[in-house]
Amino acid sequence: MSVLREMSWTDIPDLVRLETEAFPDDAWTEASWWGELAGRPRRDYVTVERDGELAAYAGIDHGGQVADLMTVAVAPGHRGSGLGESLLDELEARAAAGGAEALMLEVRADNAPARALYDRRGYAVLNVRRSYYQPGDVDAVVMRKLLGERGAGP
Repeated sequence: MSVLREMSWTDIPDLVRLETEAFPDDAWTEASWWGELAGRPRRDYVTVERDGELAAYAGIDHGGQVADLMTVAVAPGHRGSGLGESLLDELEARAAAGGAEALMLEVRADNAPARALYDRRGYAVLNVRRSYYQPGDVDAVVMRKLLGERGAGP
């Protein structure tokens, strides 16, 4: 059974572990997580627990008419189970409830599963930031979804 809940300070050790598994080249540190959680209510983070363990997390920055997707991560053993889709549902609803008309994100160009998810969800490519992610000179793809209508594009 999956339980979606607000992220807590007590999650930080598990967040650091999962972050390192999900994003080995540019994982957020413990200090980064403390800073993100201190940014509430503008920063809004949720987790999903399965069988008593942290299986996924995600968060947004409520920036007015445009909210920013800060991160989405699913533990390797839980990928392909719909958790990413569920987290996007939640974050899109929270962004809209906070007054946002659009949700922006950037994703590594080489992250095919995430790109496919965002494409299915109606996010459109706005720009590409060349060699943004280091090491490796990986491009960042900047995407946006207009909120309100499921699957709405730019």
